[in-house]
Amino acid sequence: MNFSELGRVIEALGKDRGVQKDVVVKAIEQAFLVTARKKYGIQGEYETRYNPEEDDIEIFQYKNVVEAVKDPILEIDLKNAREMNEDSQIGDQLGIRIENPNFTRVDIQTARQIIFQKVRDAEREILFSEFKHREGELITGIARRYERGFIVVDLGKADAVLPRREIIPSENFKTGDRIQAYLTEVVMTNKGPEIRLSRTCPQFLVKLFEVEVPEIQDGTIEIKSAAREPGQRAKIAVYSTDKDIDPVGACVGMKGSRVQNIVNELQGEKIDIVRWSADLETFAKAALAPSEISNIMMDNEEKSMDIIVEEDQLALAIGRKGQNVRLAAMLTGYRVNIISKDKLKHKIQKAVENLLQVPGITEPRAQVLVQEGIMNIGDLVAMEIKDLARSLAIDENEATEVLEKTKDMIDKAQIKLEPDMEEELVSASAVPVYDGMMKARNESDRDGKGDTENKFSEAEKRLREELAAFKLK
Repeated sequence: MNFSELGRVIEALGKDRGVQKDVVVKAIEQAFLVTARKKYGIQGEYETRYNPEEDDIEIFQYKNVVEAVKDPILEIDLKNAREMNEDSQIGDQLGIRIENPNFTRVDIQTARQIIFQKVRDAEREILFSEFKHREGELITGIARRYERGFIVVDLGKADAVLPRREIIPSENFKTGDRIQAYLTEVVMTNKGPEIRLSRTCPQFLVKLFEVEVPEIQDGTIEIKSAAREPGQRAKIAVYSTDKDIDPVGACVGMKGSRVQNIVNELQGEKIDIVRWSADLETFAKAALAPSEISNIMMDNEEKSMDIIVEEDQLALAIGRKGQNVRLAAMLTGYRVNIISKDKLKHKIQKAVENLLQVPGITEPRAQVLVQEGIMNIGDLVAMEIKDLARSLAIDENEATEVLEKTKDMIDKAQIKLEPDMEEELVSASAVPVYDGMMKARNESDRDGKGDTENKFSEAEKRLREELAAFKLK
């Protein structure tokens, strides 16, 4: 059966859309295999082959050689079999070429639709494969139109989507504008691969620095962490593997040229570049700049830190509407509590005064207990005798007497269990919305490769399920 006209159309499609010829040929073979089954009986066994020399599809129907035919679609008698092949024997399977299948216009149209569908699927697979490997890269395109709350961005070979929530608040793109964004992910949908972009994620900021700062590209400077509130302010932590190179100065550039290019791309977003340190306390102080930190109390198990600052540094540490403390929390990955030093002193003084109500507790002893976290009478009576004795450096008999007197005074309502606290100790607190620490590139690359392999295995599975409906091998 000659189909040279259809063959030329498919070859042109393959060239225009970048689909390899063998993929197109396979689609043609599958299409006519399905059509043959529909025409000659789906219970039969068929095979199609493309003959490139004759530009022709060869269709074969396989039948079992039997003495008496019960199903003509599956069987052929020995006499007729030997007319085709004189060596045929009972039990053999004979492949019979269908010389003139006489496909109707509907049959040809069905085959054409299957071919075009397979070519479209192949094109989608090619696009998915090409852009899946570019996840985590900067990508540039042209804004084409607004559609259901996002911008369609023309990347040349494919369209990407930039959701409204992934656009910096002060931005307003028009049709034809150039857009630079971070490729967050590529997912396969029923309509083909969907390429998702972002201009608000911290990785976009990181990639912009990689482009502007050659020392980051060659590995001399590493970006350890990044946090941002899009369009307003961002913080980035950098580290130099070369002691002779200042990582902050290199990122800022001569007269601020490097960082200014990034600020312009981010619509005036202010960027703080801080020096990363393996010592978390030192890093936290840098992350909370420009405020000066008096003391830091760490809780690594809870991933929390209490930051003690002077009263005149409180506003700087918190930042405008809590912005500085929020960015510091994201940059370090820890919950950050900002505490005024004056409030802390006041709380400690109140705690000491509360403990001084107990006979036998002097001011030095009360201060020792406060340093160990005993902030009120309730905490004191909850202590074990041996713990109290150890803390105050007294014997257990005296410790027992102190606790018994305390409990007796509580029963007689002669003592306040807790000091009067006029205001909250923590002036500001921020929980990291995300961990700004950058992951290793090879780990993300390995994850991306695994996703691609899984995607193609799923595509192959779907294809097999489609063919199984027609009992194809």
